[in-house]
Amino acid sequence: MAAPIAYSLIATDLDGTLLRGDDTLSDRSLAALTRVAAAGAQHLVVTGRPAPRVRPLLDDLGSEGLAVCGQGAQVYDAGADRLLWSVTLDRELAETALGKIEAEVGQVYAAVDQDGVDGLTLIEPGYLMPHPTLPAVRVDRRDELWREPISKVLLRHPDLSDDELAATARGVVGSLATVTMSGPGTVELQPCGITKATGLALAAEHLGLGPRQTIAFGDMPNDIPMFDWAAHGVAMANAHPELKSVADEITLSNEDDGIAVVLERLFRR
Repeated sequence: MAAPIAYSLIATDLDGTLLRGDDTLSDRSLAALTRVAAAGAQHLVVTGRPAPRVRPLLDDLGSEGLAVCGQGAQVYDAGADRLLWSVTLDRELAETALGKIEAEVGQVYAAVDQDGVDGLTLIEPGYLMPHPTLPAVRVDRRDELWREPISKVLLRHPDLSDDELAATARGVVGSLATVTMSGPGTVELQPCGITKATGLALAAEHLGLGPRQTIAFGDMPNDIPMFDWAAHGVAMANAHPELKSVADEITLSNEDDGIAVVLERLFRR
């Protein structure tokens, strides 16, 4: 009789976690995920990227299953190319929240991810994409950001650090939105109460799985709710100190195949 597998659901962040700095997946990581699938476990991407920016990566992984996108605001079915579930950020609330933040710290530069499987990423003048490989459409004025339903707002400040901007935003936004920090140069506003954990829980339920069967991998503070939900949370060596402080385990960096190291140990041949 085969030994039971350690975890039935492998939840991984993308940027700074599964992907290398050049947005590629190493052969070793791909082999580890193939081993996971052969053992009967499922891999679930849980990322801040919206569904349209995740679809090409899922194609590279050969995945036709589910993915949690937009910081938990979207559960995407890759095989059917449709959203099983999505929550939008009220655009009036987003404008109000942005105004409150700018009243405290001065001008910030904003971008938005539109809702839907074909939604665009729109960026206002002055906003620099933290991932230059990701496609974006520049608009001339901020009010153009709000022309279609959105899943989140991305913020950058010319002088403040990400930690400082996120802390200030949390202090003034209140219940208007959830504030997250998901990577270098990436402070975000998303629908109130929505986190990676809410999206992960919905996707896991759809798969007939729960937290006790889940191991999660991440690198930034936006992964903390996911770690709180899952049975075991693994932070990368390159992770933010806040995430490391709540992790059950710390592995090697994303550049050194940290996820593969753990999966090879758990899913031995």
